[in-house]
Amino acid sequence: MKQSGTNPGFSTQNTRVLKSARVGGVFLAGGDAETKETKRHMTSNTLTFPTPASLGSLDHYIQAVNRFPLLTAEQETALGRALKETDDLDAARQLVMSHLRLVVAVSRNYLGYGLPQADLIQEGNVGLMKAVRRFDPERGVRLVSFALHWIRAEMHEYILRNWRLVKIATTKAQRKLFFNLRSLKASSAALSVAEAKAIARDLGVKPEEVVEMETRLGGHDVALDPAPGDEENFVSPIAYLTNSEDEPAQILERQETAQNRSKGLQSALAKLDDRSRRIIEARWLREDDSAATLQDLADEYGVSAERIRQIESKAMKTMRSQMAAAM
Repeated sequence: MKQSGTNPGFSTQNTRVLKSARVGGVFLAGGDAETKETKRHMTSNTLTFPTPASLGSLDHYIQAVNRFPLLTAEQETALGRALKETDDLDAARQLVMSHLRLVVAVSRNYLGYGLPQADLIQEGNVGLMKAVRRFDPERGVRLVSFALHWIRAEMHEYILRNWRLVKIATTKAQRKLFFNLRSLKASSAALSVAEAKAIARDLGVKPEEVVEMETRLGGHDVALDPAPGDEENFVSPIAYLTNSEDEPAQILERQETAQNRSKGLQSALAKLDDRSRRIIEARWLREDDSAATLQDLADEYGVSAERIRQIESKAMKTMRSQMAAAM
């Protein structure tokens, strides 16, 4: 908004009519002290009004905004015209500050979601400023009625973003259920089929969506990794996530590698003499894990166990070279 001057009929802090004086092309109201204060606000290109953080506590903020006077319909219309026609920044500031108490009142309706009221108020103030920017005084509608929609919309969006780590309401029907389901339930018990159908009929959604939202609201966030101090046998959800080794590309690569190794092993065994192949198969390739010992094979061939070890070592060396060439 560009700066063009204050409305000469109203003051930000009270509704009494003040004398106006033009200073440097800008309307300034009141005496010397008040003129300096107004000029300080007018030299800024942004709206300046109290926030919970700037006043130190939420109680002080609520007391401060409740001291701002309400505007009459005539004052509101005049300020709205000044804002619309001349982009009067001070008119916008007066419209905003006179409705800050409305944001506080609306924020009290959303305290049950466990979010700080100060944060709700901050988001509601953003909605209020959007409403003031779009306010048309010629429509004959008071700003309070028009701004209510924008204030609630900003608070709703904030709640949906921050109530849970994972956003649980993304569609229009889910948002409607999120903000109305708990108030429509007759008790804290689970919904019956008849109750779910009745709520779905009232809100214009499907019964399945009612049941799904009830399940979401009754759940809670679970950490993927176990928190420090958890029991050793605690299994975190991350343990059930898909392993990167189970990706199709990894599986195919392992299958091809195993197939190539199998072919290479068969080829390498074929290059050995019968005795060497028998020793390797008896020592390493039995599927029942009953591998023969060196002494067993020594007794079978009538030689020493050391001789069997030498034959095995030579055969293994030959097979490694054959398989390396095949790979």
